[in-house]
Amino acid sequence: MTEASTQPASNAAIWFAGDGYDPSKGINGRRVAGESFLRGFFNHAAVAEFVSLTHFSADHVTFADMARAAKVTRPLREVLLHQPQRMAPVDVVYYPAPLDPVECWRRAPHGGAAWALCGITHTTATLAVMRSIFDLRSAPQMPWDALICTSQAVQQSMRTLMELAETHLASRFPGAILPTRPLLPVIPLGVHADDFRPDPGAGQALRQRLGIAEGDVVALTIARLTPDEKFDPYPLFLAMEAAAPDLAATGARFHLVLCGQFSDPSWTPAFAEAAARLMPGCGYHLLDGGDPVQRKAALSGADVFVFPIDNVQETYGLAPVEAMAAGLPLIVSDWDGMKDTVTPEVGIRVPTEMPGPGEATHLSQRFLGGTDRYLQFLGQLSAMTRVSVPALTRALVTLGTDPALRRRMGAAGQARVRSLYDWRRVIPQMQALWAEQSTMLAHARTRGGRGMACADAARLPVAPAPDVMFAGYPSARLSARETRLLRAIPLAGRPDVAQTFDLRRYQASLRLIETPARIQTILDAFAASGAAGATEGAVAAATGLHPHVVGRSTLWLLKYNFLTEVT
Repeated sequence: MTEASTQPASNAAIWFAGDGYDPSKGINGRRVAGESFLRGFFNHAAVAEFVSLTHFSADHVTFADMARAAKVTRPLREVLLHQPQRMAPVDVVYYPAPLDPVECWRRAPHGGAAWALCGITHTTATLAVMRSIFDLRSAPQMPWDALICTSQAVQQSMRTLMELAETHLASRFPGAILPTRPLLPVIPLGVHADDFRPDPGAGQALRQRLGIAEGDVVALTIARLTPDEKFDPYPLFLAMEAAAPDLAATGARFHLVLCGQFSDPSWTPAFAEAAARLMPGCGYHLLDGGDPVQRKAALSGADVFVFPIDNVQETYGLAPVEAMAAGLPLIVSDWDGMKDTVTPEVGIRVPTEMPGPGEATHLSQRFLGGTDRYLQFLGQLSAMTRVSVPALTRALVTLGTDPALRRRMGAAGQARVRSLYDWRRVIPQMQALWAEQSTMLAHARTRGGRGMACADAARLPVAPAPDVMFAGYPSARLSARETRLLRAIPLAGRPDVAQTFDLRRYQASLRLIETPARIQTILDAFAASGAAGATEGAVAAATGLHPHVVGRSTLWLLKYNFLTEVT
């Protein structure tokens, strides 16, 4: 690494919570991509230090464990989310999901140019994500913020959402000046290409275990096995059966291997029954996609990778890139990210078609209103999304009957992954984006202007302080608290502060306003004033604690009758 390459401008603090980076919590594309990114970042980032931004120190421990597993020797630094100013000199936050408007509001009290935010698209079809994009355009989002789009298709969908939001806001608030959109660069998800080097021995052993004869052709799919949220396998079953006679003419047989997991166990027999009825001339095999050994063996023993996605839940398609890294030719649907990743040299894209104007608007309305849940929305839209069975059949015949073509495409795919999609190629693109954001920040800080001022943290419209929002609830006013005298009440055998904490289970439920020790210090200060009592201000001066610490601890002591007013 050169000195220039490790400047803070090209680094980012990683907004870290285990759920975004740990596939053991449940395999999905977001977690798999998150774990893969973090390992790629540790291995290939040109940075002087790795900074985590976390809710709790325990999250940084997990972050550090993952860094050590990646053999990181550079410094690791923890920054807690309630102290974000300590990120400096790093001034970009990488958020492992589409930009959350909450992060814009979290920044607002520190000023719009305090740091830049960088998110990344995964699934974008949920109401939560669609609403977040709308909210982003009315939040204190700044032009140096960025949302990485993993494909050209998802970039177009993000632009559409923003255009729709802007059209509404302009008509709702005529004359309002909308902020500049965030940056929307297209940067692909990466893979660790070396992880997918085929293991011929494992592949051959799997074929033998499954009873697949020498010369038979294995079509492999690795995916979540849920028709409503990933892909409907029935058109693939039909295409496999239609292609089977052409392969049979060469003395070989097709086998379909599905490597994945069923989120709904009822689909296990349903898939098997459908395969038996729709492709009786082909072999059908099911492997556990949660087992990395089986995934490796499947990629090593297959001849073709098929990925006929028909679902808007998908935005990129990481599995085909992994299959390319394993040297497999591809048959994929002409859909979202695969339009970018799969070229004619590495595979065949099968035409797709979805509902036209007015034909599926009611689905969005039912989804918005809560009549249909997320999987219902996805499943109904999938039912009207065509992946051409004739074209899929032709693709299977083409690759199934031409081993030389399979080899050429497989080799081209491996070369494509190493040149474009290995993390060693992708991480520098992300660092270049962060450097661009830092440059925009530096310019904004010298120029000042609209949106740069620090917001009043107590008056954020999405989360005002309780004393602002609920001012009409209590009877006591703050002015009365500033001069009142409070004295300690003798315990007379009742539980003390620490025991009361235990009785109330504050520690167990993490409902901590302050530590018991600190509250006890404040109670002791009141007790030292004797029957004459003391004000909160006097106790703050005596203990050296911040008046806010004394104030909230005093309310707790009053609540549980450790203190009372001097009358």
